[in-house]
Amino acid sequence: MERNIEKAFAFLIEIDKMKTILRRSLTYDGSKREDDAEHSWHLAMMAMILEPYAPTPVDITRVLKMTLIHDLVEIYAGDTFAFDVKGHEDKLARETAAAEKLFSLCEEARPFRELWEEFDAAETPDAKFAASLDRIQPLISNHLNHGHTWVQGGVTRAQIDARVAPIREGLPAAWDYVQSIIEDGVKDGFIKP
Repeated sequence: MERNIEKAFAFLIEIDKMKTILRRSLTYDGSKREDDAEHSWHLAMMAMILEPYAPTPVDITRVLKMTLIHDLVEIYAGDTFAFDVKGHEDKLARETAAAEKLFSLCEEARPFRELWEEFDAAETPDAKFAASLDRIQPLISNHLNHGHTWVQGGVTRAQIDARVAPIREGLPAAWDYVQSIIEDGVKDGFIKP
């Protein structure tokens, strides 16, 4: 038993590295780049607040777990910008290898692998809801930060429309809000038409 708890603590120490993985998105106040841990915490908070708006009942415990672990693999695989076409070519392979390494560090983390895969596939109601939050959160960051990553990446309306499309099914109550943010981004010149 002692040996297992030592592995559990080793895993917990390893995932602290999530605080060092910087995303391109800024915090909502624009003061700094957001890290993966901040992003995951924010998704968990969004899940609790927006649960009543899910189109079908969700298992909030599972959703919270998904939001908290969905980017853990980036400790080894790195963060891939949502609109980086080249970076997405090998993203699945990098993240799969990272998942194998990370979730095998301790017995307690092994079930996270299945949740990570479920989140990534976005086929269950829980995963669709969680994945929708993952699409909305950086959208709001760009809206509040003058299109920060949109401008840097020369992102088009078509790219953003494709990126947010899962929200229509996973959190349809937010669809009009999402569309208004995109319309404002185009109107303000932050998103290429």
